[in-house]
Amino acid sequence: MATRTQARESVIGLLYAYDLGNEGIVKYVDDILEDKKIRNKQKEFALNLFNGVVENLSKIDEEIISHLNQGTLADIGSVEKSILRLAVYEIQFAELEKAIIINEAIELSKKLASDGAPKFMNGLLDKVSKA
Repeated sequence: MATRTQARESVIGLLYAYDLGNEGIVKYVDDILEDKKIRNKQKEFALNLFNGVVENLSKIDEEIISHLNQGTLADIGSVEKSILRLAVYEIQFAELEKAIIINEAIELSKKLASDGAPKFMNGLLDKVSKA
């Protein structure tokens, strides 16, 4: 059975594809999650996260932009942006402790993103969680 971390990792992949202009991926989310063996409760969890981020994308992006010290959203790499969007969505809409959400985002960025990403994520998500 897949873990929540694996479900989040799959959602990040879906958000990455979506960010790169593949909006049609929305039609295949079920199949993609099934291929990654994300099933049952974790599939429902992943679908809620993906759909929630996509539906609230402009609010999430505004929140990220409001906490950037320099640069723009376009300056953030697509993988990092996908992790941030997921974490900001969870901070704003999920009922998990913010520290858990931030830690999960940092761990995923260590695994999936550039070397400087964990520190960047921590700083930005800390600001979002306190806003």
